[in-house]
Amino acid sequence: MNHPEPPEPPDPSEPRSAPRTLVAGVGNVFLGDDGFGVETVRLVAGRRLPPHVEVSDVGIRGVHLAYRLLDGWDTLVLVDATARGGAPGTLYLIDATEPDGRPADPDAVPLDGHRMAPDAVLALLDTLCAGTGATPPRRILVVGCEPACLDEGVGLSPQVAAALPEAVRMVTELVSREVVVRSPTRRAA
Repeated sequence: MNHPEPPEPPDPSEPRSAPRTLVAGVGNVFLGDDGFGVETVRLVAGRRLPPHVEVSDVGIRGVHLAYRLLDGWDTLVLVDATARGGAPGTLYLIDATEPDGRPADPDAVPLDGHRMAPDAVLALLDTLCAGTGATPPRRILVVGCEPACLDEGVGLSPQVAAALPEAVRMVTELVSREVVVRSPTRRAA
């Protein structure tokens, strides 16, 4: 029996009709505010988005996300609970495009298939790209929210739940602006 040859992967040197953007919600919905990313992308998925944008509920499948990013995405927008010391519900836009914005030593980031924070996903992505010759997304942005509670339990705290509409607006605006998709302009804090 003849099996058809698998399709050739896209040639990264050939121009595409539109940049490809992946919006990935990460987090564990059974750990309170850690479900922020998952809940945000659920709401974003219900919005009208440009055709080059794909929204994915990654949840705790960080290894899966790292391998999926080898498929030639131009922009990655990660959405996750992000503890940076602000008031609960504070939203952050972090430009993680440059490797200097990530841990210098990928081996220093613990890899746990069931609990991978964005820094671990990006460290694994860097390692996979180095090993395969693949190209990481040209733009990597993190939309984060300061959690109030990461204890076991389903549901977001009132502060994080109140931040959802603004988070959805931020993500929708980011993926709709082509300047963000095409080239980095500045690092956000």
